[in-house]
Amino acid sequence: MESEKENWNALMGMFRRSSWAPLLLLFTLITVISLQFTSNPLYSIRVVISGASIPDTQSLDQESCGGGFFVGSTERKFVMSIKDFGGVGDGKTSNTETFRRAVQFMQRFGDKGGAQLNVPRGRWLTGSFNLTSNFTLFLEKGAIILGSQDPDEWPIIEPLPSYGRGRERLGGRYISLIHGDFLTNVVITGKNGTIDGQGKMWWDLWWNRTLKHTRGHLVEIMNSQNVLISNLTFLNSPFWTVHPVYCSNVVIRDLTILAPLNAPNTDGIDPDSCTNVCIEDCYIESGDDLVAVKSGWDHYGIAMARPSSNIIVRRVSGTTPTCSGVGIGSEMSGGIFNVTVDQLHVWDSAAGLRIKTDKGRGGYIANITISNIKMERVKVPIRFSRGSNDHPDDGWDPKAVPYVKGISISNVVSVNSTKAPVLQGIEDAQFEDICMKNVSLLGLGPSAAWHCEYVSGFTSRMTPLPCPQLQNSGSSSRCSFS
Repeated sequence: MESEKENWNALMGMFRRSSWAPLLLLFTLITVISLQFTSNPLYSIRVVISGASIPDTQSLDQESCGGGFFVGSTERKFVMSIKDFGGVGDGKTSNTETFRRAVQFMQRFGDKGGAQLNVPRGRWLTGSFNLTSNFTLFLEKGAIILGSQDPDEWPIIEPLPSYGRGRERLGGRYISLIHGDFLTNVVITGKNGTIDGQGKMWWDLWWNRTLKHTRGHLVEIMNSQNVLISNLTFLNSPFWTVHPVYCSNVVIRDLTILAPLNAPNTDGIDPDSCTNVCIEDCYIESGDDLVAVKSGWDHYGIAMARPSSNIIVRRVSGTTPTCSGVGIGSEMSGGIFNVTVDQLHVWDSAAGLRIKTDKGRGGYIANITISNIKMERVKVPIRFSRGSNDHPDDGWDPKAVPYVKGISISNVVSVNSTKAPVLQGIEDAQFEDICMKNVSLLGLGPSAAWHCEYVSGFTSRMTPLPCPQLQNSGSSSRCSFS
């Protein structure tokens, strides 16, 4: 605060000393007025000369893995409220066209200092709307964005090229509630405001087998760079909650993501064919993986060849009774490499760490480093799985098998596990250099034993003893911690 005050006093002093200051202020006023008259409504625009810093935004300093990833700006010169566009926060009035009109209007400020749309306290019902570049969507304390219960307010869009069809149904898919494509420097944040997808309607359609198209995500950002999503609560997503796809330089931090534990496929955060991603300090309860790294589905993903790489997941905690704390795959056909998972805490879950592949996937998973993991009452703490028989269409190639190499897992404690690790590779595929050290699986019954097929690697200081395939001394030289 003191530094901002000193900067402001210095700026005012410069204005008082400079003869051109009145001309500058006059020019600014004329510019704003002229911008207002370029559209029919006269919206109230607040111009902040020193830049509109996001209040309470956590700095992306050296303690954040996002410090070197997000290189955009969080300052916006033009700040407006959804109320300026006639928005009504009563939880009943549809604000779909209001949000769309607001973002379209504020798009004009993208190259003039950027724009920030504030959503104040209230319940703001809306269908899907798109974001723009050099833009911040800011939810103030007590602000709740509610997903519309009218499917017509979630338009149908083309399937992702790396999937070839909707993930659940053939053809297109419902757009996400908050969407963006080909953007740069976009921020979704606030003072712990809430985005509630009201997903029960969509879950019922899925359970009743009456879903016509693949469900939409709560937030999906595509083909974009310099994306920051922080300090919000996400509730009840229809499908995967936060889905960056074909993006680079993405930071997702300080989120609370909640869905009923039986809500189908409500993954927390799914970086998909992305590079340079930081996910940290998030709490997640969902009906699927807390975090799942993906890169395309079978032959479509192989053809696109857009890998996920340089991804950091740390200080994430939560529970999922059906899936895993961190999953790699199962859609991984474009390749996944250089993933770091650190300080993960998972409880009452089906699996802790899971690598999911299958015949037909092709692709590769390489250089995965996992450390400092705590699990409680997790059924299978470490699992490599196959055989989902899940393919987009008849075009998949059964000879396309994945290549898995360089999986390092260390400093793991699992309490009250039900089963020993299950590591199922794929026949005629390479699952090698699986390295584990300091892994303690406590509370297993005396008959619990590792189950390993088509894998090889090296282990050290393991409780209980691992399977023979992981006692290969020839692999120890290729383990970074050996």
